[in-house]
Amino acid sequence: MKSKIFLRLITLSLCLGLSLKAYAATITSNEAKVWTESKGKELLDTFGQTDLEKRYLALDKMFLEDIDLDYISKFVVGKYWRQMSAEQQQRYQQIFQRYALSVYKSFPLDFDTSKISFDILSVRIEPNYANVRANIHLNQPSQTSQTQELQNIIVEFRLNKTNGKLRIVDLKLGESSLILSYRSRFYEMIAQSDNDMDWFLEDLETITQSTETQNHQKLEEQQYL
Repeated sequence: MKSKIFLRLITLSLCLGLSLKAYAATITSNEAKVWTESKGKELLDTFGQTDLEKRYLALDKMFLEDIDLDYISKFVVGKYWRQMSAEQQQRYQQIFQRYALSVYKSFPLDFDTSKISFDILSVRIEPNYANVRANIHLNQPSQTSQTQELQNIIVEFRLNKTNGKLRIVDLKLGESSLILSYRSRFYEMIAQSDNDMDWFLEDLETITQSTETQNHQKLEEQQYL
């Protein structure tokens, strides 16, 4: 379903509980609302880009600038971060960035942006974060008629502010944190590697390379269309 793909893309992303602290600056309600509205419109504009390579470049830029991949990469391995050597940590974060940028490209990105809109419902300020609830409107074909029916999906973005910059650190659908689901997956991968971090990194590199290859093939295929 395109709605699920849309939500998974906004994230990847994508939260919290590590012994690491977010040392984030205070965020105002208006600041969080304006940022979310601006980035949401930018994302929809990017989806409207028909050239796949240009779309990927624009989305990569948003991921690197607007999602705190450094923080998330540490969170999803949790206690195992401290078990890595400095060299392993550096290698892991390099792979994780490639992994994050490759995973979203494996989903279809051909959204009809004229049928997607959103509203900001509320902003809740916490000591180190701002939680922004939004209602995403999706006009989908009706299963019982030829008309369009409106589907509403409530999502919550968690933002922090470091070095004067707002970034996404989590996205929730209902009570489910998407970034927590990635932690569960990574913990499972580490367990399958017998808690050997070198083996885990090799597996993560293999998965990332495979996804990158598939994405490259999609770009090549578009050139021949």
